[in-house]
Amino acid sequence: MEMEKMVNFCKNYGFIFQGSEIYGGLANTWDYGPLGSRLKNNVKDAWRKRFIQERKNAYEVDADILMHKKVWEASGHVSSFSDPLIDCKECKMRVRADNLVNDFTNSSVGDTLNEKDLIKYIRDNKIPCPKCGKTNFTDVRQFNLMFETYRGVTNDSKSVIYLRPENAQGEYVNFLNVQRSMRAKIPFSIGQIGKAFRNEITPGNFTFRTIEFEQMEYQTFCKEGTDSEIYNYFKEYGKKFFMDLGLKEEHLRFHDHEKLAHYAKEACDIEYKFPFGWGEINGTHNRTNFDLSNHQEYSKVKQEYLDSDTNEKFVPYVIESTYGLDRTVLALLFEAYEEQKLENDTREVLHLTPYLAPYKVCVLPLIKKYHSDKANEIFEMLKKEFMTTYDDTGSIGKRYRRSDAIGTPYAITIDDDTINNGTVTIRDRDTMEQVKMSIDEVISYVNEKIKF
Repeated sequence: MEMEKMVNFCKNYGFIFQGSEIYGGLANTWDYGPLGSRLKNNVKDAWRKRFIQERKNAYEVDADILMHKKVWEASGHVSSFSDPLIDCKECKMRVRADNLVNDFTNSSVGDTLNEKDLIKYIRDNKIPCPKCGKTNFTDVRQFNLMFETYRGVTNDSKSVIYLRPENAQGEYVNFLNVQRSMRAKIPFSIGQIGKAFRNEITPGNFTFRTIEFEQMEYQTFCKEGTDSEIYNYFKEYGKKFFMDLGLKEEHLRFHDHEKLAHYAKEACDIEYKFPFGWGEINGTHNRTNFDLSNHQEYSKVKQEYLDSDTNEKFVPYVIESTYGLDRTVLALLFEAYEEQKLENDTREVLHLTPYLAPYKVCVLPLIKKYHSDKANEIFEMLKKEFMTTYDDTGSIGKRYRRSDAIGTPYAITIDDDTINNGTVTIRDRDTMEQVKMSIDEVISYVNEKIKF
């Protein structure tokens, strides 16, 4: 499925809309519609179930987006969170110099070069501008990826604060609070779901790379010496999570980092095979004790853990496993969508895992005039148990097609048998098979099918 077709599908069925659309839109901003919001929240609930509820010593926090400026000094973002940018003097297009080199060489050589060597390589090899084809670039300039804002009534350097570029620091600065209040023993984990912001110069591919996005962060605090085992565990745990959500194993791969960040001992991405190529949807990193050590230095507050068994004090290592929520939703939409050829028709069907489907059930009166009262009665009953929708417009076949297209796993048809003997027909989205059952059996039947 091409990206443009997916964008149109999401708009037409209420999954994702262009941000500020009535004003012509704001580039690379997207609003989740009624179905997209439900799908997104269902993914969050699945993450919470697997990473918080079902795990021992795992705790969730909800840290503020705005944090003390020193947090970002300690994390290294103030001094080094920037992109090497150059402008084409001919057409004024702005590009990342390292990406320009990487695309030209089909390698990662651009990642290894400093500013001076980047522009020298570009000029020596006459690398063309991707827009106009000419080779006439400015020198490299560093472009800070953090959004700045100001606290208070004066706009000066003392009042600068940042929109967070990642969620992780919220878990790190609350390490002591969570450990103390939960009486947590290492290894324990802190998770968080929340928005992050990056002033990306080259966003794109629909919701894959945007300036505002949501992350599902997970930090496991552990003792040095146990870190590599935990790191490898969460690599596999993350892959299984994606497969349980419905992503096929052949569309997933590990990508171990050849060039490690200065704080990392080990690093790996899980990538999904999008129509535009392999793209990162998870990152798992062994961050050693870099983060807590830096916060200890900058805050002057000890970030040590006391092992009650050995009386040993140490700054814990951190294994981070981050899941891009928007990217995960996009991968699930691509994975689930199918145009299915039938004998006399073609149907759009979204094969979402039932747990993730925005609506679990669609209630359909066979004939509006005769069956609506009973159908509404059943709708009122079912909506108290799970997300349920109601459709009485058009032929039953067209209503099945609409239900299939938005991923509703079960359609319940109300007919004369429902009125006469209390039975309904349940149709399966994927197989299109139909079964009869008592109204009293419907709730337990559906609940069993939508478990995660």
